[in-house]
Amino acid sequence: MTQEPAKTEQRNFETQNIDLENGEGIARLINAEDKKVAQAVEKVLPQIGRAIDEIARRLAAGGRLGYFGAGTSGRIGILDAAECPPTFSAPADMVQAFIAGGEAAVRHSAENAEDKPEFAREDVEKFSPGAGDAVVAVSASGNPAYGVEILRLARERGALSVAVTSNPQAAMIPYADIVICTEVGAEAIAGSSRMKSGTAQKMVLNMISTGVMVRIGKTYENMMIDVSVSNDKLYDRACRIISTITGVDFKTAERYLEDSGRKVKTACVMVRRNCSRKEAEELLKQAGGVLRRIIHQEEKHEK
Repeated sequence: MTQEPAKTEQRNFETQNIDLENGEGIARLINAEDKKVAQAVEKVLPQIGRAIDEIARRLAAGGRLGYFGAGTSGRIGILDAAECPPTFSAPADMVQAFIAGGEAAVRHSAENAEDKPEFAREDVEKFSPGAGDAVVAVSASGNPAYGVEILRLARERGALSVAVTSNPQAAMIPYADIVICTEVGAEAIAGSSRMKSGTAQKMVLNMISTGVMVRIGKTYENMMIDVSVSNDKLYDRACRIISTITGVDFKTAERYLEDSGRKVKTACVMVRRNCSRKEAEELLKQAGGVLRRIIHQEEKHEK
């Protein structure tokens, strides 16, 4: 009996004459399909929210997040993980990413890697997830052996298992604690899941990592207070953030930034509490690194 292909593999009749279009016509057809992605993601916001909360709880307690995928899905996971240290000063091992077939598969196609469960076993062994960690398997169809084995092993080891897919019949689903299924429909070019499915994956992983970082105190309001001050642009941004949160002028913010060891959160506490760097670091430790808690306590005391 022939299995019906996943919708990501089916033909899209809205774009069947795309090869007769000029450049603008091609772009319009693809754009019309891309508009459906945000709507598909909107429908699974409760599941994304649950994933954010569950992963944040684990990371706040010292756990880790691991992304696993093959081909395009693996590369999207790598991109999202790579952005966490420079954006949020997250420790290098807090968010990790693995691609079926290893480093060579990042730049060069390894299409058969997704069918090899042994690659999944190797990558899970490298990450070594436990009960305090979270594993996210990413796959448009959700059927390849790599993703299925990743989630099976993650659950076996007690880790939180999350499936990100675009196929409601994905083989990964029975092994996932949380299923995030963005039903984007057939691709503009049949089977090219780097398109709508890939865009959906990028949006979902971006929401997860950003949401988790917000939940564990890497932002104050909507400002990145754990920004890594590694160039002139980020130095200027750090001073402006300190100035905005504390009310001091730019020059004063610059002085506090230097006195804090270029740590924005520490500098903000030093200003607001009129304390030393050591005292500010201790206050942040007591507050679990969440600046909002310290300022909230201060404001309650003032009232």
